[in-house]
Amino acid sequence: MLASKEIRESFKSFFASKAHKIVPSAPMVIKGDPTLMFTNAGMNQFKDIILGNVPVKYPRVADSQKCLRVSGKHNDLEEVGHDTYHHTMFEMLGNWSFGDYFKKEAIGWAWEYLVDVLGLNPDHLYATIFEGSPSENLTRDDEAADYWAQFLPASHILHGDRHDNFWEMGDTGPCGPCSEIHIDIRPEAERSATPGHLLVNKNHPQVIEIWNLVFMQYNRKADGSLENLPARVIDTGMGFERLCMALQGKTSNYDTDVFQPVIQAIAQMTGYAYGADKQKDVAMRVVADHVRTIAFSITDGQLPSNAKAGYVIRRILRRAVRYGYTFLERREAFMYRLLPALIETMGDAYPELAAQQELAGKVMKEEEDSFLHTLETGIRLLEKKMDEAKAAGRKILNGTDAFMLYDTYGFPLDLTELILRENGMQADIEAFHVEMQKQKDRARNAAAIETDDWIVLQNGETKFVGYDFFECDAMILRYRKIKQKNRELYQIVLDKTPCYAEMGGQVGDSGLLVSDAENVPILDTKRENNLPVHLVATLPADVTAPFTVKVDREKRIRCECNHSGTHLLHEALRATLGAHVEQKGSYVSPESLRFDFSHFQKLTTDEIRKVERWVNERIRADIPLEEYRSMPIARAKEMGAVALFGEKYGEEVRVVKFGTSVEFCGGTHIPSTGMIGSLYIVEESSIAAGVRRIEAVTAQGAEKFFYKHQDAIRELRALMNNVPNLAQSLAKTIEENAELKKQLTAYLKEKVISLKKRLLDEAVERNGTKLLLFKGNGNIDAFKDLAFQIKYENQGKVCFVAGIADRDKCLLMVMLSDELVAEGLNASQLVKEASRFIEGGGGGQPHFATAGGKNVGGIDKAIDAVLETAGLK
Repeated sequence: MLASKEIRESFKSFFASKAHKIVPSAPMVIKGDPTLMFTNAGMNQFKDIILGNVPVKYPRVADSQKCLRVSGKHNDLEEVGHDTYHHTMFEMLGNWSFGDYFKKEAIGWAWEYLVDVLGLNPDHLYATIFEGSPSENLTRDDEAADYWAQFLPASHILHGDRHDNFWEMGDTGPCGPCSEIHIDIRPEAERSATPGHLLVNKNHPQVIEIWNLVFMQYNRKADGSLENLPARVIDTGMGFERLCMALQGKTSNYDTDVFQPVIQAIAQMTGYAYGADKQKDVAMRVVADHVRTIAFSITDGQLPSNAKAGYVIRRILRRAVRYGYTFLERREAFMYRLLPALIETMGDAYPELAAQQELAGKVMKEEEDSFLHTLETGIRLLEKKMDEAKAAGRKILNGTDAFMLYDTYGFPLDLTELILRENGMQADIEAFHVEMQKQKDRARNAAAIETDDWIVLQNGETKFVGYDFFECDAMILRYRKIKQKNRELYQIVLDKTPCYAEMGGQVGDSGLLVSDAENVPILDTKRENNLPVHLVATLPADVTAPFTVKVDREKRIRCECNHSGTHLLHEALRATLGAHVEQKGSYVSPESLRFDFSHFQKLTTDEIRKVERWVNERIRADIPLEEYRSMPIARAKEMGAVALFGEKYGEEVRVVKFGTSVEFCGGTHIPSTGMIGSLYIVEESSIAAGVRRIEAVTAQGAEKFFYKHQDAIRELRALMNNVPNLAQSLAKTIEENAELKKQLTAYLKEKVISLKKRLLDEAVERNGTKLLLFKGNGNIDAFKDLAFQIKYENQGKVCFVAGIADRDKCLLMVMLSDELVAEGLNASQLVKEASRFIEGGGGGQPHFATAGGKNVGGIDKAIDAVLETAGLK
C-alpha cells in the first residue's frame, strides 16, 4: 500500500516525465487579489497566465497545491466532519497546459497515471462529459467522448449538464467543458446490486469524483455570450485525500494516513477511541480537519482576526474548539498540542509548518483560551435569555437572540438548540435564518462590483517605469466601466506607467492622465489579476490620444520614506531583539507605516528607544539605495536577502539593499536613507499571540508627531503655572485629587447612611408593603448603593422608588424585594412603562431597574405611574 507521501511524489514524478515543470505550492492565503482571500483551486496561481496578463514561461506545469474552501458546491463549513470526504483545507494535484496539449493528452495521461502507474481497477472508473447546452449553442463534447471511448465502455461514459460539466472562472472570463473522473470504491456485493453509473454525482460517499479535467476553450463576456480563447488551456485538479482513500483501500478520507496520525493524537489526548461513538467521531474529524487549516493559514501569514480572511480562520478555529468543548469535554486549549502529529504527516512536503511551529502554537493556544472564555460567557448569556423567556411564559428563544449568540459569541445554531432542548425549549429557526440572510446580503452588497467587458484598443502588456520616473508618455491598451457602491468608475490599463499599483502593503499611486485636451485625475492604482489598473472617475474624451502619466510626486515620496523606513525598522528589530523576529505584515501609506513582526513579549521603553536610535543612525548616515531588479533567487538568498513566509517568489526576484538591510521587495523606495529625515515609534502593541505591531512615522509625519507632543507639553506647563518640574507637579496633583476623591466617597457614604435612616423613618405601609420614596437631587451611583442596602437590610415586602434630578437629566429607579418579585412584580417592566413621562427609556432586572430621561418635570408623574401599576398608590 502506498503511503500518502509516496502518492504525492508519484504524481509529480509522472508529470515531470511528461515534460512538465514541477512548481511549488502557492500560499493558501492570497495577497494582492481583491477577488479571492484564499487559494481555492490549483489554478489560482496561474490565473494571470490564463487571462493573458503575463506571458507563458512554462507551457506545461504540475504541482500539489494546498487549498481552502468554506463555501460553494459541497463545501458548507457546517457539514465538514459529518461525511467522509469533504474538507476545509485540502491538497489538489494538478497539471496544466497553456496553449500546448489539449484533450487527447489530458485524458490519455490521466488514464495512464490512474490505471497503469497507480494500478486502480479500470472497471471501477467512470468519466462524465458535457452534454451540451442548446440555449448557448454549445454541442455535446464529442471530442472528449471519443477519447474516453478508447479506455472506457459506453456505460462508463456519462453525460453531465452545465452545472456539473461546464467550468467557469467567474461571471466573466475563461471557461469550457470539463470531464470528471469518478471512482466506485463500494464492496463488490454492492456494485453487483447497483451499477455505479446510477450513483455518479448522487452524493454517494463511496462513488466520488477524484479528478476534474477542465478544457478551457471559451471566454465568457459581460453580456453572457461566448467567444473562442486565442490559446486553449488544460486545467486539471485531483483531490489528494480522495486519491489516498481509493489507493489505501479505505472508505473515508479520515481513515487514511493523511488524517489518522492527528486523529489518534486526539484520541490519546481525550481518552476516547475513534470509532466508538458517532458524535465523538464527528468531533475528532472536525478537529483533525480544522487544525490543518488553521496551522497552514498561520504559517502563510494569516492570523485569526475579526475581518475578512482572518475572520474565516477564526470562525474555523472556533468551530473546532466548540466541538472539542461539547463532545470531547475539552475545557482548556488542546489543538495547539496536535501540531507535532500534523508536522510528522505533512512537514516533509510543506517545511514551513516546522519552521513556524512555535508561532502557530502560541497563536492557536491564545485563540483557544480566548474562545473558551467566550463560550462560558455565551452560555451564561443564553441562560439569561432562557430565564427571560420563561418569565414571560415563552418556550421559544427568538431568532434575533439565537443569531446574536452565533454572530457575537461564535455559537453555532446546533449548540444553542442543544442547550435549549436540555431546558425544554427551542429556537425560532426561521427568524434565525432571516437574520443570517440579512447579514449575507449586507456583506454581498458591500463587496459587490459590477464590471463591463474590457474594451481593447491595443494588445500588449504594461511596462512599469516607476522605479526610475515620476512621469512618462503612454497609450491606453484597454478600459472598462465598473460600478461599486452605486458609483460609476473606469479602469484603465496603459502600455507604460510610473504609477505603482497597490501591493505588498504599499498603497497605490494617484496622479494625472494628461493629454493636449484635458487632465484626468487618477484616483488610485490597483493590481487586479496582476494588471496595474488605473481608477478614474471620468473616461478621457479621446481614449486613443497619447497621454503623459504623472504620479502625485509628494504622496509617492512620503510613501517611499515610510516604506524604506520599514526595511530599516525590520533590521533594527532583529538586531535589538534577535534573529527570531520575522515580518508578519506591513502597511505603508503617505501618513504612516505599520509593521507586524514575530516576538513573544511587549517591548520595553529601553528597547523601543534602542530601535529608534538604531534606525535614525542609519538615516543620518544617508545610505544609498542599491537595487537588483532581476536577480536569481538563489543568488539573492546568498546575499542574505530576507524572504517572507506566506509569499510566493519566482525564479528571479527584486532585491532592495540599504547597507546591511537586504530584502526581497517589489515596492518603491527613496534614493538614500537621509531623505527619511527621522523615524519615531508612535505605538507598540500585540495583535495576536507571538505577534507584535509597531506603528511609526517618518519625514513630515515625524515632524507633526514631534510638534503635537511639544504643544501638549507646553499646554500642560501653562496649566501648571509653568512649574520647572512638570512630571513631579502632575504626580502631586494626581495624589491630591485621589485624596479628595477618598474624602468625597467617605462624605457620600455618611450622607447615604443619613438618608437611609430618614427614608426608613418616613416609610409608609401600603397593601402590606413597606414603601420608601425619594425625589430630589443626588449622586446616581450613591443611590444605586442605597437601593441595595435597603433591599438586603430589610425583611419582607419592600419597595424603593426614587426620582433623581441631575442638572438637565433625571433618573427613575425602582428596587423590589424578592418577596414582591415572587408575587409577580417586575421592576424592569415598571420603569419601562413609566419612562415615557420623563421622555426616556431603560430597563434592568426584575428586582432592580432604572430609566434615564431628559424631562425633569415629569418625575412626579413617573413615580405615580410606578406606584399605580404596582398597586401601591
